[in-house]
Amino acid sequence: MSDIVSIAEESDWKYPEPDEITDEGWLSVGSGHRIYWHEYGTHNGQPVMFLHGGPGGGTKPKQARFFNPRRYRIILFDQRGCGKSEPNAGDKGPKIASTAFKHNTTADLIDDIEALRKHLGIKEPMHVFGGSWGSTLALAYAIAHPRSVKTLVLRGIFLCRRKDIDYFYQGNAAIYRDRPDDTSIPGAYLVYPEAWKKFVEVIDHQDRQDMVQAYAKIFSGPPGERLENAAKAWSVWEGVTSNLVSDKDTASYEDPQFAKTFARIENHYFMNGAFLGGATNRDNNYLLENVDKIAHLPIYIVQGRFDQVCPRFQADDLVAALKKANPTVKLEYHVTTAGHSQYEKETMQALTRIMDSLSWPAPKQQGQKRR
Repeated sequence: MSDIVSIAEESDWKYPEPDEITDEGWLSVGSGHRIYWHEYGTHNGQPVMFLHGGPGGGTKPKQARFFNPRRYRIILFDQRGCGKSEPNAGDKGPKIASTAFKHNTTADLIDDIEALRKHLGIKEPMHVFGGSWGSTLALAYAIAHPRSVKTLVLRGIFLCRRKDIDYFYQGNAAIYRDRPDDTSIPGAYLVYPEAWKKFVEVIDHQDRQDMVQAYAKIFSGPPGERLENAAKAWSVWEGVTSNLVSDKDTASYEDPQFAKTFARIENHYFMNGAFLGGATNRDNNYLLENVDKIAHLPIYIVQGRFDQVCPRFQADDLVAALKKANPTVKLEYHVTTAGHSQYEKETMQALTRIMDSLSWPAPKQQGQKRR
């Protein structure tokens, strides 16, 4: 089993990491935000919009490896406040960083995808590919703009309901000081108790009734050691739990710049129920309540059986809702022997096979770069 669940090695990938960017740039999307985008593959190929996780995770060229570069026009962008987009939530200075959270909601991100699609001259429906938070955003985008979507390819389903957040961030935190061995409450802490201890103990005992809110108080406070330590704890908790075989180097999650960006944007969204449907309701069930709007689309789901960041019950709930909305929905549901990461071997290979299997006309002859 250890070979199956391992992080994919170089020889496991079908397509190489691109060594050249087909095109890139920054797009001004209003309210002082500029999003960074980069694309790979064939400019006249089938457009695929890659939506990264987090929110706040950013993109990297390696994420283009799921797609045949001779067939696809592969578009990646850094969502508001993270990666190379400006302003960045990890920027120095409270005033600079705080601007990254203004006009930074799911509705804004949906508008950004539409603005980028139009900026790049994409007129045909796109493949929309997203995992974890990227699956949340992909579903929300498809609900808002179903005519712009050809297929949804989703990994590690995250519905962003209160129970989904509590499973990962709340667990037994409220009783942890007095009964740390009480495992009666479900949660990811059951599988990663050592990492959970570090995550919980950042927060004072009296504030552990709502861990997301407790971290929010720190993140909205003055810059300094307390904020940086909390951001690191939040970020590393996700880094450690993202792989079934937990031997992943978490150095990138410990990096102060990344940790502040990642943790603060995630917390900003989760404190507000991801702003789904334009509301700030942490008890929302927006995606499942609106699943009928996308049940006519071809949908492919890859879910790690042992995923603790976005546990399988969320994918099962989505599949059941889709089938109820449309019993004839074109739906493929693949459960892999893996955890959360898109880079675990079996999940990576399943996603690559899906993209190779999609039926589309052959791409046109490649033209020159568009600048």
